[in-house]
Amino acid sequence: MPHRYLVKEFEQFARSTDDSESVMQRLCQRIHAHIPRYNWVGFYLADKKDPNTLLLGPHTGSFTPTPKIAVGQGICGTAALTGRVIVVDNVATDPRYLRISDMVRSQISLPVSAAGKQFGVMNIESYFMDTFKPTVEREFAEACARIVATCLEKSAVMV
Repeated sequence: MPHRYLVKEFEQFARSTDDSESVMQRLCQRIHAHIPRYNWVGFYLADKKDPNTLLLGPHTGSFTPTPKIAVGQGICGTAALTGRVIVVDNVATDPRYLRISDMVRSQISLPVSAAGKQFGVMNIESYFMDTFKPTVEREFAEACARIVATCLEKSAVMV
C-alpha cells in the first residue's frame, strides 16, 4: 500500500488519544502536506440535530468548502446515503458534483461508519483526473476512513 508510513502514523496517533476530532484534523493536514496531488482532504459529519444533514468537520485544502450538505446531495451526500465508496474520475462529467472549485478534477467520498452507525463521510479531492482509479489509492483512503471510524465509534461509546 502506498503511504504505509502515514497509515501507521495515523493508527498510532488514534491509539494515543480519545479525541476523534484531533485524529481527523491530523489526518487531513498530514495527507494534504504529503500527497501534493490531493488539493482538499476533509470530513462531513452527521448533524446530531438533523440526521439528513452533513456538517463540515475537520478539513485542509486549497479552497473553502460548502459548510453543510444534505444527505443525498452531491457526491459526499450520495456516499452517506448509499453507504458506498464513490470514486469520480472526472468531476466535470458527474452531475452530482457540487462545483466549489475549478481546480478539482477527481474525487473519492468514503462513508465513515462503524457498528451500524453512520458518522459521516471522508472526502478527498485531487487536481488530477483518475487519481483514485488505481486500487492502491483507494485502499489508502479506505484505510484512513477505517481509522477514523474506529476512533469515532470509541468516542461515541464513551459519551
